[in-house]
Amino acid sequence: MVKKILVIEDNAPTRNFFVECLKAGGFYTIDAEDGKLGIQKAQKQLPDLIICDIVMPETNGYDVLATLRSNPLTAIIPFIFVSCKGERPDLRKGMELGADDYLTKPCMGEELLSAIATRLKKQATLLQWSSSENQRSDSPSTKAASASSPQSIFPECPQMIEIFNFIESNYHQPITLCDVAQAFGYSPAYLTSLVRQHTGESIYRWIVKRRMAQALFLLQETDQAVNQIAEAVGYKDAGHFSRQFRQFYDTTPQGWRSTHRIKLETQQYQKN
Repeated sequence: MVKKILVIEDNAPTRNFFVECLKAGGFYTIDAEDGKLGIQKAQKQLPDLIICDIVMPETNGYDVLATLRSNPLTAIIPFIFVSCKGERPDLRKGMELGADDYLTKPCMGEELLSAIATRLKKQATLLQWSSSENQRSDSPSTKAASASSPQSIFPECPQMIEIFNFIESNYHQPITLCDVAQAFGYSPAYLTSLVRQHTGESIYRWIVKRRMAQALFLLQETDQAVNQIAEAVGYKDAGHFSRQFRQFYDTTPQGWRSTHRIKLETQQYQKN
């Protein structure tokens, strides 16, 4: 399928140059001469990727990106800045807002096409991963396994479902905020802001919450040692696991297990 690219650029010669390069590269192109029109076309036509200038009248590129990232329909569209603003603070601001790449003018056609190919490949990989995870979650074996695992601790949030699915599939590994951000092509700062905006919690907090939920399940249902449980839920250091566990539950893992089992034995005795 031919990919659709939106070019947002107020300088007509530059815009036409980009459009011609993209057509020669086999892409279907849409163009907009300012940021406001670019937002409208992005939301209406949902391109596969957006190329955008920064310095534009009325609505600049930073505002375009912030607006599109706040809309669930356009939030994950790959976004590349192409601008004459090439200083480090400019680049950092763009990446913190969630840009996927940042090219400086003058930009050669080959450089632009290469950046686009990289972003589209990464997006395809992410979508493929998401599709395989959905199929895996619907399989009988996965459903059977989930019956013996904690209920989902994640809130119902359509905008966050892919991110939460990624955490669910990888919490048992030593993943970090940067790993999640890289998987989705976001900057860590942007991802942190996005998740906090929708859930009131940070990515790091959700990773730890998921690990702690599984830790409780293993402490209750198995006789695994604490260091084995720590490794099973993504901790290389059992001491680090125990410290975080205490922060959450105000007791040690072994203390929680002992107290919980005494409660269960008491309840069973009372029933008998």
